Amino acid sequence: MIIIGIDPGVSGAICILTDGKITEIYEMPTMIDGKKNKKQVNGAEITNIINKELVNEKDINVVIEHVSAMPGQGVTSMFNFGQSFGVLKGICAALKLPVHFIRPVKWKKHFNLINTEKDASRTKVIEVFPYISSKISKKKDANKADAILIARFFHETVGNS
Repeated sequence: MIIIGIDPGVSGAICILTDGKITEIYEMPTMIDGKKNKKQVNGAEITNIINKELVNEKDINVVIEHVSAMPGQGVTSMFNFGQSFGVLKGICAALKLPVHFIRPVKWKKHFNLINTEKDASRTKVIEVFPYISSKISKKKDANKADAILIARFFHETVGNS
């Protein structure tokens, strides 16, 4: 089984988990949008990443972190985040892939990451998958760690049943 774990948003990441092992990890593909050079997710590149997996495997599940608006975030940033989330949902619908939405509190509780620093997810991934440590060696790689743990959560709670 292939599980595609996605931490959505422009600074997110995509993890490919094959039979419980990390086979690929990607920064969220982005492109420049408009005159102000703002980034947005690159739907075509995301589709290419997912299509690579479709060639070899029919048993694929996509797991996307289901986040919502948070107090203190600006209207523009929330709109952009929602747009990224919608692009991901649209790609999966077009490719006829099963999509599962997991709230952050659910997967973080599973890995004992509630009320921890953002970087704690990176530490947890290095404990569980030491072979991936070189690919998540910087603090900015917390997005990759989140994508990995989102996929791993699904594998441990749903994928093995």
